[in-house]
This record gives sequence, structure tokens and C-alpha cells, in this order.
Amino acid sequence: MSKPAILTVDDDPMVSAAITRDLRDRYGGDYRVLGATSGADALTVLDRLALRDQQVALIVTDQRMPAMAGIELLEQARPQAPTAKQLLLTAYADTDAAIRAINDIGLDYYLLKPWDPPDERLYPVVDDLLEDWRRAHPAHAPDLRVVGHRWSERSHATKTFLARNHVPYRWVDVEEGEEGERLREAADASLEDLPLVLVPDGTVLRCPSSMELATALGLRTRAEQPLYDVCIVGGGPAGLASAVYAASEGLRTVLVEREAPGGQAGQSASIENYLGFPRGLSGSDLTQRAVAQVVRFGAEMVVARDVVGLEQRGPVRAVVLDGEGEIEARSLIVTTGVSYRRLDAPGVDQFTGRGVYYGATASEAIQVAGDDVFVIGAANSAGQAALNLSRHAASVTLLVRGAALEDSMSQYLVDRIRAADNITVRHRTEVVDARGDGHLESLTLRDRDTGATEEVPTSWLFVFIGAVPRTDWLGDLVARDDKGFVLTGPELLRAVDGAWTQTRAPFALETSLPGVFAAGDVRLDSMKRVASAVGEGAMAVHFIHRYLAIT
Repeated sequence: MSKPAILTVDDDPMVSAAITRDLRDRYGGDYRVLGATSGADALTVLDRLALRDQQVALIVTDQRMPAMAGIELLEQARPQAPTAKQLLLTAYADTDAAIRAINDIGLDYYLLKPWDPPDERLYPVVDDLLEDWRRAHPAHAPDLRVVGHRWSERSHATKTFLARNHVPYRWVDVEEGEEGERLREAADASLEDLPLVLVPDGTVLRCPSSMELATALGLRTRAEQPLYDVCIVGGGPAGLASAVYAASEGLRTVLVEREAPGGQAGQSASIENYLGFPRGLSGSDLTQRAVAQVVRFGAEMVVARDVVGLEQRGPVRAVVLDGEGEIEARSLIVTTGVSYRRLDAPGVDQFTGRGVYYGATASEAIQVAGDDVFVIGAANSAGQAALNLSRHAASVTLLVRGAALEDSMSQYLVDRIRAADNITVRHRTEVVDARGDGHLESLTLRDRDTGATEEVPTSWLFVFIGAVPRTDWLGDLVARDDKGFVLTGPELLRAVDGAWTQTRAPFALETSLPGVFAAGDVRLDSMKRVASAVGEGAMAVHFIHRYLAIT
């Protein structure tokens, strides 16, 4: 396979030669670095690469070119190189145009000239862009195969587990083509055995659980040390931040996640209001970066294990795992976040995983191509999902119980939704019934003001309603409100039942059980934003240091 290309464009021959040289010195071993001295020449090069079916990983162009400006070139280049990353080289006076291009054409990054020294100013930016491109374009087809059928709850759960743990796989549908049926027969598997997961070493997993998948794929499912300084339960943004800060500061750290790192944020198609990423980044991208940091600093990550209980053993806090096993630590951070509340309407439960989904991953967005999709919810997660699904679906209908999106959704998302041609918002509308034969085929909608009902055909419903904290496993040791959210810090002192019994005041994120802290969405009155969850995760480690110093 030929090397993917990096294309540089600058009308100044000396500058063009310099940027091409610097990129070739750094990346020439893995990429074919090509140069052009005008927008027209660059488009000709892209046409030639397209005819050769050669991938373009990155286009680096100057903004100020006389015949065709860099932003105009990048816009015209999109059809020939739709997946290429785009880097604009610009003077300070053109930064406003570059920022607008982030929204207008999806510009990935802009860099002020000059870029010397490249080791400090150019290469870190290009490293990140190429790493993102490589993750989206693996060098070869994945060896892992999943054999199942489209409208299967277990097939959906398996694909979701693999995708969220960033395990590449190839989907083979037994109802499309001959390969799926041939593989099923070769494995002597019945329809009840589906999905099959065919591991490269020859192992055939039949309708596997998350634990079986993780074990077969070599993911860590057990803690290695008898005692840790801190155990973190939950791998969303708050938990990952806690793990990074705790491990980097020398604490023996373990993180336990029942599904996959990232939490609800990890499924987001685009997080656009996170500081430092002007173009935004996907939840998957944020999660991968965070996991790399966690591993780099030496924290352990245990996945596919659910925590079912908490015990106090003198100065030690022990979490009990499902099945068997436990983890003991001198302190604990609860970052289990929240899950979407189940939709209470007749017929919905039987179609979960077969047309009705809670949350939405990138794989679902691709599967809805050409179909009519319905999304329930009015928070940011619902808005992001609607926008992502609209890139593939024929139409997306956003069902909102309230009268205005602005009441619960960030304005930048509201503006994007209103500007999308194939997204319709239906206010004061709810789902009251779901029907189908084997999978979802229609919904009954009700107008909350008039009571009028309407049946609409669809095979896709994505639900983003409410937040239910995952805190039952804490038992009576940790005080919570009537909805299950954890009380921390000053809230404990205001609790009428005397939740805090120590002579000292609780630390800001400390729960009613000393040494146990809570951060992120699971905590009462948290902001429910990625940035605040990350901040609280870091803060919890600060208070753990103070707690360990007095115990």
C-alpha cells in the first residue's frame, strides 16, 4: 500500500520549499510529502492522487495567496480529499478569518507564521493532526470480526463495547450477503449463539458478555496490587482526570470502569465548548487522549467490572466487584456519573437494542444512512446526537417536552440545529407507544397541549432523557439525596439527619464516609459539563492528599 500524502501549498517558492523540507524531514518515512505553489496546482495534485486512490492525510496551506486564498483552497479540496486534516498557515492579521473557517469549512487548526523552530511550533501541531487521522484510518482492515444481525440487542451491545474500548472490528451481518451465514455454519453456531466474535487467534466467542470480551482481548479485568492509595470507581471525564492527577503525583492508583472509559461524554460526536479545542473534539478522541495519559503515569485500569458494594474496614475502603474479587484502598473517589433515564412508554422496552437506543455512538450514526430518525431530549447530549445523526440520516426529528430548546441546551447547539436543513424540532411532544415486529417500526407521538396523537414510521429512536446516578452500590455508608445523588462537603453539614459525624469539617468533595470523595455528575448540584467534571476530578486528588496526611 502506498504512503498517505501530505500536501503543502504556498505561493512563495522559498517558503514552500521550507515547509515541505521541514515536514519531509520529520514525516517522510511514513508519508509522501508533496508541494504546490498555488491553489490551482494543489487541486491538480489532489485530482492526480484521487485517480491513484491515494489517501491524503494532511493539507497545509498558506492563507495569503494571490489567485486563491488558503481557506478557499481548503473548501474546494474537500471533495477530492474529504478525510484530510487541514492546517492553515496565517499571519496575525488573518486570525479572524481563520477562526471563522473553523465553523465555515471545518478547519482543523491554524498556525501563525513563522513556525520556527519547528520542533516547538510546527511538529507538535502536526503530530496531533496526523495521530487523529491515523486513528480514523487504520493501516489495515481489523482482524477481529463480529457476526450477527442488525436488530439484535446483544449484537448492538457487543459492537458498542468494542467501539467504546477502541477495539477495531469488522461487522458481518448474517442477513446481508453470504459471508455471515458461511461463518455461522463454519462455527456450528445457532442463531441463539449470535453474535459471534471471531478473535484472530482462532477463538470463537458465542454471545459473549463484556467480561468475556475483555478477557479474550487482553484487557485488564483484575487489579494487581493488594492495597492502593486511591481507588477510582467510574471512567468518565472526572474519573480519568482523577487517575491522571493521582498517578502523576505518585499515588498508587487504580480505576475501575464497568463498561468502557469515557462515560456519556465518550459517546459525544463533538464537544465544542471544551477549553483549548476551538474546533471541538469528539468524546472518543478526548477519551483516547485521557487514557493515554492515565497509562503513561502508571495508573491501573480495570474494565468490564461492575462495583456492587462498598465496605469500611478500619482505615481501608474496599469496593466489592461483581462475580468475585474486591479492591482495597486508603481512599476512594466515586465518579460513576449518571445514566439516561429509561423511557416509560408501552412497547419501548422490548425494542431496546433493536431500534431503541440510550445514547448514540458513531457506529449508530453510520447505520441510519438514508433513514428517518427520532431523538428524544433537550439537553446538550441530545443536540449533539441530532447533529451527528443528521450527517447520515435522511431526516432527524428532535422531540422536546418543553416549549423552547434554549431552556436546557447551549445556544451554539440551538443555532446549529436550527440551521440544519434535515432536522425538525417538535416542541411539547412525547412518545406514548412503540410498535414493530422484531424491531422498532413505528412510534406514536402525542401533543402535550392538545392531546392529539400521530403514528409515525421509523426504525430508529435515540433517547436522552433525564439523569439517574449510579449509586445504589454505596449502600448506607454514603449519604445521598432522594434521587440518589451524593452529598458532599457543605451539603453534609446542612443535612437534617446529621450525615457528617466527624469533629473536623468535611473537605469540599468529601462524602459522609471520611476518605470517600465524589466528583462529576454523580455529585449533588454538579454542573453536568465535561470541563467541570475534569476540574472536580483533579480537585478530589488535592483533598485526598490532605485526607491521607491526617490519617
